[in-house]
Amino acid sequence: MWPAPEPGDIVWCRFPERPRDKPGPKPRPALVLEIAQMADGIEVKVAYGTTQKLVRLQAGEFAIRKLDNSAAYVLAGLSYDTKFDLVKTLSLPWDTMFFAVPRDARHGQIPKLGSLHSGMIKVAESALRATRRHG
Repeated sequence: MWPAPEPGDIVWCRFPERPRDKPGPKPRPALVLEIAQMADGIEVKVAYGTTQKLVRLQAGEFAIRKLDNSAAYVLAGLSYDTKFDLVKTLSLPWDTMFFAVPRDARHGQIPKLGSLHSGMIKVAESALRATRRHG
């Protein structure tokens, strides 16, 4: 199995739709928020990432766009502008059912795409605070 990710890592995840216990149909970027060691392995809390509806961000969302912040975009390992929804989070087992090695495995044979740039931390924290006010 892979080593545990770290908060701020962006990983390739089959984020569940419905039902919540089954992997989604395709891998997508997800932002690692927390890691927990459980009796049966590692559990990772991730925020949903999507390339859709980037024009208008809702409370709890932030985007990494190539033209806005190319350094953050490159460090994140993204192929497209992506928004992360900190309202839509799940804790998932760190396993091959929910996570996959990306085609461009620049970090080796692990699910990591990249990392959140230090310049994006305040943006992400602001989005997280918005989830607490609205949820």
